[in-house]
This record gives sequence, structure tokens and C-alpha cells, in this order.
Amino acid sequence: MTTVLLVDDQALLRMGFRMVLEAETDLVVVGEAGDGKVAIEQVAALRPDIVLMDVRMPGMNGIEATERIVAEHPGTRVLILTTFDLDEYAFAGLRAGASGFLLKDAKPAELVSAIRSVASGDAVVSPRVTRRMLEMFSGRFPVAVSEPSGSDGQHPRLAELTAREREVLDAVVEGMSNAEIAEHLFLSEATVKTHVGRVLAKLGVRDRVQAVVFCYENGVNGH
Repeated sequence: MTTVLLVDDQALLRMGFRMVLEAETDLVVVGEAGDGKVAIEQVAALRPDIVLMDVRMPGMNGIEATERIVAEHPGTRVLILTTFDLDEYAFAGLRAGASGFLLKDAKPAELVSAIRSVASGDAVVSPRVTRRMLEMFSGRFPVAVSEPSGSDGQHPRLAELTAREREVLDAVVEGMSNAEIAEHLFLSEATVKTHVGRVLAKLGVRDRVQAVVFCYENGVNGH
């Protein structure tokens, strides 16, 4: 069973999401919040698997709330709700640690599928879309490098990657799927999946989207 917290300042929208999700046997809505501050309190109390997070709310917005939730509750994943694709706010949400974003007018089946994907550890938004967002908006946000670079100017976490893992990471940054990476590097998909898992672990990121964000902030832009 996947538990979900709904965060949006519009009660009718929350009601609509609740009706869609509670029609599914494997999803349960454990709470609701109308702003970021209440969302943080609810996550601490309820420990949901997934938070559906609006970004434009009065009081504490969804970006700040996402950053707090990701930092304080690593077991909870955040899915940003946005009104249009390639949205500056959705991008800021991804940089804050969200595992993806979803359009508010998504069809019920898309909403359910997105939540299941994030719950299983996948990202909803494709790396290609993330890269376009980075190219569009990265200049508007300060670069946040959490650790000093090594003597070669490279982030120490990148230095931990093997040559093959670095090739896989470059392919991920390019936006390739596991199947495309397998074909590109003449590997099996199972082997690629293993490499991707190791890359994410070494970089200390949750998913492919966060790997792309990490790389852009540290000067790795693929080939």
C-alpha cells in the first residue's frame, strides 16, 4: 500500500485527487495540507510515501516545503504539481529534491501511474525534459555545490565512479533510457540497470532526474 499526502491550497482540487486515488486498491490518502508549513508538519506526523505538492501557495510555498521534506524525511518522495510543462517553478522543485512533476490537468490514469512510478523509485519526468529545464532556467538560480571540488576541479563524488559508470552517467545526462544506453554501450539492460543504481548511490541522489541536476550543477553536461 502506498500512502499519499495531498498539498494544495485549493480544497476542490484536493478533493478531486482524493477521489481518484482512493478508487485504487493500492493507494491511500493519509492526509491533506493547504500550505507548505502544514505539509511539513503532516509529513513528520504521517510519514507518507509520496507527497503531491503544489508550488504556488500562500505562506510557505511548495519549493521550500519540498526542500525541508527531502532533507528531513529521506523516505518520503515529492511529486510537484504544476500548471504547464517546462515551468520555472517545477524546475525549482526538482532542484529542491522532488522526484518529478505532474501537470495539474493530468488524466486520472496518468496521476495514478506517476505516483506508482515515484513510489517504486523511478522519476516521472524524463531526463530529457529535465535537461531542457536546466538549459532554460539554470542561470536564474544559484549553483549549489555541497562539497568542494578536488584538485582536478572535479566533484569528489564523481571521482568515485568507474570509467564504465561515468559512461553510463553521461548517457543518463544525455537523456537516454536504459534500453538506449544498453544499445549504445553494447550491454544488457539488466547490466545497465545495475550500473545506474551504483551511479545514483555514489552520487548520493535519489533518481535519474536528481543525477541530471547534480551533473549540471557540477559541470558535467554529457557529450
